[in-house]
Amino acid sequence: MDLSANQALEIWRGAIVESVRRDSPDLSARQMAVLITVYLKPAPHTVRGLAEELNVSKPAVTRALDRLSDLGLIRRKPDDNDRRSVLIQRTVKGSVFLTEFSELITEAGRAV
Repeated sequence: MDLSANQALEIWRGAIVESVRRDSPDLSARQMAVLITVYLKPAPHTVRGLAEELNVSKPAVTRALDRLSDLGLIRRKPDDNDRRSVLIQRTVKGSVFLTEFSELITEAGRAV
C-alpha cells in the first residue's frame, strides 16, 4: 500500500490526537524516537550508541532518557563489564505504552 504524503501525515495526526485524548504520557518527538529505538533495535543500548543511531547529541539523549526513566518507560542499569557505562533497558510499562501506541497508529491507518 503506497501512501501519499498527506495520507501518511493524516495517520500520524490521527494517532497523536488519540494519544493526547488518553491518559498516557505526552512525549516529544525526540523522546519517542529514543524510546522506539530502544524497543526496536537490538540491545545493548547506551547514551553514546543512541546518540550515534539518532544523530543527536549525547546531552539531548540524556534529557530524553531522564523523562522516559521518570515515566518508567525505560530503566538505566550500570554495565557490569564497564562501570563507567550505563545500559538502557526496556520495561514492561514501556512495552505496554508502545503496544498501545502502535494500535493507535493501526487504527488511524484504517481510518485513512
